[in-house]
Amino acid sequence: MADLLVRDDGRVRTLTLHRPERRNALSHGLVADLRAALDDAAADDGVRVVVLAGEGKAFCAGADLDAMRALQTASTPDNLSDSEHLAGLFRQIVTHPKPIVGRLHGAAIGGGCGLAAACDISVAEEGLKIGFSEVRLGFVPAIVMVVALRRMGETAVRDLMLRGHLIDGSEAARIGLVTHAVPSDRLDETVYAIAHEIASETSASAIALTKAMLARVPGMGLDEGFTYAAQMNALCRTTPDFQAGIASFLDKTPPPWKG
Repeated sequence: MADLLVRDDGRVRTLTLHRPERRNALSHGLVADLRAALDDAAADDGVRVVVLAGEGKAFCAGADLDAMRALQTASTPDNLSDSEHLAGLFRQIVTHPKPIVGRLHGAAIGGGCGLAAACDISVAEEGLKIGFSEVRLGFVPAIVMVVALRRMGETAVRDLMLRGHLIDGSEAARIGLVTHAVPSDRLDETVYAIAHEIASETSASAIALTKAMLARVPGMGLDEGFTYAAQMNALCRTTPDFQAGIASFLDKTPPPWKG
């Protein structure tokens, strides 16, 4: 994984985009590395939380424009295959069984902004430059629109995507595009405090079931949503983590995952 750095700190795994000379633009290879690393994290019981970060001056500048220029002469099926490859990454982040925390610095533009929106929790520098600039390049923010509309209200998405302008991290937090905006010197402190809090204070099975619901419920109607919620509620009651959690609360002892 030449384009991706992987580092573990206890039960927190950091995946760092490592194409600093290209501002971590999303090449086909980097997307493949990310997808493989996310699969590995999902299968590793020792990993409880994934942090997504970027090396160099920017978190992610979006699509690799040189690669997209090369695809201009490719066939429609080849372009579709490449688009599906990228869409698969965003779907993988949204449906991943473990929480994904974005560490956003410098700039997160286009696909990079989409990554920020796909993360469960995203922490940005207050001065971060972020937005969907696709329409200013004659492109459509198609794949990222799926995650952005789930993240924010339609009014904010329309304003960002139709104007194609960039906003700062503080404004992104105000409109719900990112979760938190902090001064640059507090970025790592905040990101890893959140990551380690989740890793040490929550149940892995409860997190996985909660993430599964968060991925599905927004697309359901009212009756379908409540039917599904009742099923998940009943399922959760049968899990060892729920039984251990109730026992630890009543007995005033730490649950087995704490620490």
